[in-house]
Amino acid sequence: MQRLPNSVRSDGGFTLKQEERRLQTTQLLLDSTKELIREKGCHSITMKDIMEQSGLSKGAIFHYVKSKDEIFAWVLQERLEETNERFMNEVEQGRKTFDGPMQKLIDSFKALEDANDVTSKVLMYLLGKEDQPLIAEALKRYYERSVHLSKQWIMTGQRHGVIPESVNTDKTAEMFVLLSLGLRVRSSIPFASAAFNAHDYSSFIINILNPDN
Repeated sequence: MQRLPNSVRSDGGFTLKQEERRLQTTQLLLDSTKELIREKGCHSITMKDIMEQSGLSKGAIFHYVKSKDEIFAWVLQERLEETNERFMNEVEQGRKTFDGPMQKLIDSFKALEDANDVTSKVLMYLLGKEDQPLIAEALKRYYERSVHLSKQWIMTGQRHGVIPESVNTDKTAEMFVLLSLGLRVRSSIPFASAAFNAHDYSSFIINILNPDN
């Protein structure tokens, strides 16, 4: 197949070369910001810190975002998409089982209890700024995307015959998201006692989705 020249537009917008550059830059911003969050937390990070960590100029960064909070919103979305990709990759193996795809989700649950998890740190930081319209919109997108993906995962199991059709996808998906958010919030509360943990969360989900397992 003949390779398309860089000037050919891939989607009527960015050229292929521009799209590749955009993806590389945004991933560099994400990785650099996550490393800074691990080192310093969310509150003390400045755009100057991100510039130095990423090696990108102010102009290069501001071409894509106007504030660090926009990058933080990307961090939230990235974790969701990574989990979904692992789940769908397992589904696409063609084995119509409950355990394989479910295990990919369970693997992601461990982070829900980790006080140092980057996603949890970002979520708590943004929740403290929910009165700002851009932050409120980012949190809304994160919540709605979480529920949407949870619903899609349940419906995928139903299509493959490994989750009962009687499971209410809307209510069950939202319940799972609410519980996961609760675990993230609790992980940020110092010395909070825990009778219900990520393992219990996994067992609870399995009992609802696959009661005969």
